[in-house]
Amino acid sequence: MKPLYPLSVDLQFFAGEKTEKATPRKRQDSRKKGQVAKSADLTGAFALFAMFLMLSFLGPYIGKQLFTLTKDLLGPNYLLTDLSNGMAGMLVYLLFRVGLILAPFFIVAVVFGVLVNYFQIGPLFSTEAIQPKLERIDPLKGVKRIVSMKAVVEFLKSLFKLLMILTTAVTVLWQNQDKLSRMAVEHVRESIVALASITIELGLWVSVALLALALFDFFYQRFDFEKSIRMSKQDIKDEYKNSEGDPLIKSKIKQQQREMAMRRMMQEIPNADVVITNPTHFAVVIRYDDQKDFAPLVVAKGVDRVAFHIRDVAKEHKIPIVENKPLARALYAQMEIGEVVDESFYQAIAEVLAFVYQLKQPS
Repeated sequence: MKPLYPLSVDLQFFAGEKTEKATPRKRQDSRKKGQVAKSADLTGAFALFAMFLMLSFLGPYIGKQLFTLTKDLLGPNYLLTDLSNGMAGMLVYLLFRVGLILAPFFIVAVVFGVLVNYFQIGPLFSTEAIQPKLERIDPLKGVKRIVSMKAVVEFLKSLFKLLMILTTAVTVLWQNQDKLSRMAVEHVRESIVALASITIELGLWVSVALLALALFDFFYQRFDFEKSIRMSKQDIKDEYKNSEGDPLIKSKIKQQQREMAMRRMMQEIPNADVVITNPTHFAVVIRYDDQKDFAPLVVAKGVDRVAFHIRDVAKEHKIPIVENKPLARALYAQMEIGEVVDESFYQAIAEVLAFVYQLKQPS
C-alpha cells in the first residue's frame, strides 16, 4: 500500500495557494499599511504634460521675463547698484526673480501630482511605508528584490519608456529640420523663438507618449496589486476566526449560556404555583403572587427533554402539575420566559389556579 503523506502534502499545498480574491478587511489592512494600486508614471506624465501645456500658453510672457532679467543682469546700472549691497544681496534678488518665473511650473506640478494621486487612491495617510525596518537592509532580501519578476518588469518598462522618448524626439526633430537649419542664418532673437517653439512641441509629444505608457502602467499596477493581496482558503478561514471568533469557541459559549439560563429557570420552579403540561411534550410553569404580580407570570417553559426535567423538579418540590394540552401548547408558542401572560389566557389560567387552590385546601 502506498503511503498517504504525498496526498496530504498536496492538499496542504493547494490549501495554502493564494487563489482567492482579497476580502474587504484584507484590502482595508493593506490600505492602512500604504499598500495601494498606484502608478507613479501616471502622476509624472500628467504633471509634465500640464507644465508644457502651460508653457505653450505662457511662453511669450515667460520669454519676455527672461529677456528682461538677462538685460537687467548684464546692465551696468544693476551691477553697480547691487554690488554695493554685497554678493549675497545680488544673489537673493536673482533667486527671487527666477523664482517668480518658475513658480507657476512648480505650482502646476504639485497641483496635478496631488490631483492624480487622489483620483488613483483617494484620501490616504499612512506612515507605514517610511517606518524603519531591519528587513530592508537584509542583503538576501535585497538580492531577491533585484532579481524578482517585478524588477524585471520595471526594467523593461524603463527601457521601453526610453525608446518611446527617443523615437518621439527624433520624429519631432525630423519634422522641424527646416526650422533647425534656418536657425544658423537667422537673427538670434528669431532663433531663440524657433528653438523654444520646437522645445514646447517636443515636450508636449513626449508627455503624450508617456501618458499613453502610464495608462498601461496604471492597469498593470492594479493587476499586480490584486495579485499581491490574494488570499488562500486558509487565510480566509483564519480571518473569519479572528473577526467573528472561533466557531467551536462560540458554540461552547452559547452552550454555557443555555446551561446558565436553564439553571436560573429551574431555580424559579420551587416558587411557582402550577405546571401546565401537554402532558409529554410541553411544560409551562406559572407563578401568581397577588402581593408581587399584577397578573400570572411565565417563569419557565420547555419541550421534550426540558419538559420532563421541569416536571421532575416540580414533583420534587410538590408543585401541582395540571394537564391541559391546548393551553400548554398555546402558552409555549406565544409567551416567553419572564413575560406576563396575555389577557386572552386569563380565563383559562384562572380556572387552573382555582383548581390548584382547591387541591391545596385541607379536606
